[in-house]
Amino acid sequence: MRKPDKSACNRRDFLKTAAKSALAGTVAISGFPAIVPSTVFGKTAPSNKINIGQIGCGRIARGHDLPETFKHDAARIIAVSDVDSHRQASCKKLIEGWYEKKTGKSDYIAVKAYDDYHDLLANKDIDAVIISTPDHWHAQPAIEAALAGKHIYLQKPTSLTIEEGRMMSDIVRKTGVTFQLGSQQRSVQPWPQFKKACELVRNGHIGELHTVRIGLPFDPPGGDTTEMPVPGHLHYDRWLGSTPYIYYTRDRVHPDNVNGRGGWLRCEQFGAGMITGWGVHHIDIAHWGMDTEYTGPIEIEATAEFPETGLWNVHGRYEVNALYATGVKMQIGGDNPNGVRFEGSKGWIFVTRGNVGVTATDPGSGDNNKPFQASDPGILQAETGPKDIRLYSSAEQHANWLDCIQNKKQTISPAEVAHRSCSACLVAHIAMKVPGKLYWDPEKETFRNNTEANKWLSRPQRYPYGTNYILHT
Repeated sequence: MRKPDKSACNRRDFLKTAAKSALAGTVAISGFPAIVPSTVFGKTAPSNKINIGQIGCGRIARGHDLPETFKHDAARIIAVSDVDSHRQASCKKLIEGWYEKKTGKSDYIAVKAYDDYHDLLANKDIDAVIISTPDHWHAQPAIEAALAGKHIYLQKPTSLTIEEGRMMSDIVRKTGVTFQLGSQQRSVQPWPQFKKACELVRNGHIGELHTVRIGLPFDPPGGDTTEMPVPGHLHYDRWLGSTPYIYYTRDRVHPDNVNGRGGWLRCEQFGAGMITGWGVHHIDIAHWGMDTEYTGPIEIEATAEFPETGLWNVHGRYEVNALYATGVKMQIGGDNPNGVRFEGSKGWIFVTRGNVGVTATDPGSGDNNKPFQASDPGILQAETGPKDIRLYSSAEQHANWLDCIQNKKQTISPAEVAHRSCSACLVAHIAMKVPGKLYWDPEKETFRNNTEANKWLSRPQRYPYGTNYILHT
């Protein structure tokens, strides 16, 4: 395993000290970049550009995060980082080409490219970062970005484990940076039906809510297990990060086609499968409608099928049943229509994306279902009255993030809400692994009287990577 160079050690030692101070409530650290960059909150802040670094240059970055960010004049993308030098160079070229086309100037911007995102975070010209990495590389760069005073747009899920998700949320809160999760179903564009559905539920248009049914896709088994040489353009050890070392094969990482879906999505070493991959989206909407954004279930039980052969080993068919303290039951199953169905004493509402995905390679998202349905079509026509609950309105997820950076507001998907959406998914995944009904304490974030289930709240981390290294060594 390649040892970190001296500069990397210095950077990480610095982040370690900052993390301890942040968790203790002391964030004014000598020599540390300002937590709120003057380039953002100066006297002419609304007209200033927010300098952004893109961490991770694969499918989601190129097909979603960058195109959505390009639309807004407040943003200027000035740096990229990726452990795959081909993807890194391609992303740099894409960004420079976009600005050239927009401005007519071939030298308008020279995007800086970094092999190690820590070097990007050390660049004081950068105000904010977009993190579009594989799931096992979400919490750590988000924590380190917060400690470096960078505002954060993080793709879901927030974390690989509940422990590191809690750590991430706490540090974001302590440092005060602006955080947004890529849970774009909350924003009006491109799916206004989700906010409308949650407002209808919260305002009693289906009576007393008693059940929420969620449908998610599930992944197939398969994948080539043949050991292959590591490509020269991939820093594989860094790509594996805090997870155990295992030999390289293409279907474990990502295809040569930069827009293709990575095989890591189907490997438990790097995530939990669709229960977090799509689950964060739909459970987030369920929580919004249930008014349980800052908590989680109190009881949960699940069954799931897991492949016995092949490379890909995330869950297949499954069923999850959970209970919240409000008395509302949540049922999640791969056989349910993809979406969220709220059931009340006077009727039901079903909401989904329809047949529109975020990228061209997303799995089927709507199963040809109408995106907005109800037991009585008249429910969907109900107007919000002056005394009714009105939920946070965001035109588009990236636009909301940029606006909140400039105007010091909370985003529509802040860190704690994001963590709770993810932790509910991770609790469901643990229930797939541990038989019987589990009793979850959403305040302490532990299982009551179940040592086996509590073992899943964290994972061993491979030195020198991982959130444990930042905070404890």
